[in-house]
Formats: sequence, C-alpha cells, structure tokens
Amino acid sequence: MQKSDFAYDLPAERIAQAPLAERDRARLLEVGRDGVVHRSVADWPELLRPDDLVVVNNTQVIPARMRGVKDSGGAVELLVERIEDDCTALCQARASKPLQPGRWLSVGGERLELVARVGEFHRLRFPHPVMAFLQRHGTTPLPPYIDRAAEAADAGRYQTLYASAPGAVAAPTAGLHFSKRLLEAVRRSVAGIAEITLHIGAGTFAPMRGGDLSAHRMHAERFEISPTAAERIRAAQESPGRIVAVGTTVVRALETAAAEPDGLRAGCGETRLFIKPGFRFRAVDALLTNFHLPESTLLMLVCALAGQQRVLEAYRCAVAAGYRFFSYGDAMFTGRFHETSEDRLTANRLSLRHRRYAAPGQAKGLADD
Repeated sequence: MQKSDFAYDLPAERIAQAPLAERDRARLLEVGRDGVVHRSVADWPELLRPDDLVVVNNTQVIPARMRGVKDSGGAVELLVERIEDDCTALCQARASKPLQPGRWLSVGGERLELVARVGEFHRLRFPHPVMAFLQRHGTTPLPPYIDRAAEAADAGRYQTLYASAPGAVAAPTAGLHFSKRLLEAVRRSVAGIAEITLHIGAGTFAPMRGGDLSAHRMHAERFEISPTAAERIRAAQESPGRIVAVGTTVVRALETAAAEPDGLRAGCGETRLFIKPGFRFRAVDALLTNFHLPESTLLMLVCALAGQQRVLEAYRCAVAAGYRFFSYGDAMFTGRFHETSEDRLTANRLSLRHRRYAAPGQAKGLADD
C-alpha cells in the first residue's frame, strides 16, 4: 500500500484559518454505510445511543512556540516537543545553521543552554521551570497550515473546554467543537463520558518520508488511562454499546492499550501505533474527527476504521460541498460497518476469554498481530 493511495485534491481556500465564533456551529458530515448526510455538529448528540461511551482526550496545549537568537546573533524558532523534567525539554529548532551542543540561546533576554542533540530534537536546559518559562515567553503553537501568527484569542480557542493535563503541542481538534451546551447534550444522550490523556507532539504534522506504508515508523506520543476510565472502557467493551472516540488521538491510545495481552488496563505508556487499512480494532467502534491532510497517517487511520473508498469519497464530497478542513475546520462522524453491535459484543467476549486463558506465547501473538 502506498502513500499516494490516500491523496485527494484540496483547494487552499478550504483550509480553515480561524475558528467559527461558536464551537458547535461547525458542519458535520455523517459518513454511514450507504452514503453521507450533511449536518451540524450541534446535531451530533442525536446520532449517539443511550448505551454508548464517549471517550475524550483531556490533554492541554502548552504555549510551546518561542522565538529567540543564537549566541552568534542569528534568529532561531523553537517548538517544545516534550518536557523531560522541571528545567529540561526536548525541542525542535529552526535556524539558518544547525545548533551545536555547548552553545546557548537567548529568549526574552533569558539564556537557554543547548545540552545535546537527541535524534531530530535538541535538549535544552531552561533557567527556570519550563512551564513557567513558556507562560512568560511562549505562544500558541498553531499548525503549519494556518498561515498567520498566533493571536491572543487562539490561547483559548485552540484548546478544548475539558483540557486539564498540560503537555500537548497540538490540540485534539475534534474536541474543539464541544461547547458547554454540546457537552451537556452528549451527557444526556449516552451512558457516560470517559477522559484519557494523550499528549500530542509536533510529529503529528510531519509528512511521511517515502511512499511505502510498510516502511513508515510513527512518532512516539505519551498517554495515560486512569483506573476510572479503564474500568468504564472495559465495561463498555463487554456491553452492546459503542465506544465512541472523540479524535484520532483517543483511537491511538485505546487501541495501543487494548492490544496488551491482558487487554486494556489503567496506566501510562507510549504509542508508536500506525493504524492503517487492515488494522484489527479491539476497542473503538465510532469516531468524531476533523478532516485530515492528504496522504497523512491520520487520514489512513480513519480509512482503516470506516473503509478506504468510503472515506475518500466522503472527503471528495466534503471538498465539493465547501466544508472547512483541518484543525479549525468542520467535522465528520463515522464508524465500523462490517459488523453489528451484537457481532462486536460476541467478538469482544471471545477476545477477552482468549486473553484470559491463552498461553503467554499465544497472548503475545494476539497483541502483536
């Protein structure tokens, strides 16, 4: 399978450069077994079922982008990828010449030390705790396809209402559509809402190198599933209800955890899971998501869930109908169509029984396939 199999034509004017005034007034493309229906995000609770469990990502975007100067006087732009401890972080750096360990940078008149090169990142030591430093000198890290500087309003708008765990450098954008009234409507419509955390890194915007999907290695992202969330998700797996993910980050976290030999459990982890057509889903049944870049791994994930041709045709329909694309754009709702909820319930019970009684080697094989 090639990257080019997931290409589609997108006029530049379809890329949303700013959010709508009201979060839940975006358009929603419902992608079903037999076609598409044009709706509003405000209609989404009507598409949910009383026994569904909705799972959201409560990561919080940090003001991760900074501009400064090198000790040689040249300009540098920094993007924090991951905070390692109070005063150390891994950062992407853009400068006219490569940065060298042992040198220093100045941001806002304060000095940062270049400690080491770590793969594609630089380890920087900050003069104060990283989060406090970013609050003083950082700005909202808008995606590269938004062709403008971050404004004061972006600090709140490029953030979900339920964001509570600082650490992301990109928003889980499906959640940007949730207003207070939409959240209340969802709570009235389903069995419950569970929160997990996956801190999105800048790698989410990196294009695939090469065209062969089998050769691609995904970037790593940290996630955490609390005991309460794990209990609710496992209960939903054994019920007729659906697990409805809000965003592709939720899908990656849940499917990574569900692939463990003992099934989905509470805890912290790191995922490099590449979900592409042919993937066997163990947890997620339906997905609310924004529209993704052509040839991106996120588009491949959506195709894996709902079917490649169905999704690509829906994207072509969305382009023709004037939908707004990417982070500040409109949304789509889709799911798995190859089985009924009763089929899924039976399959989940058999899978849980298999994990419970399989020999260690068999269980590992189940997790690795």
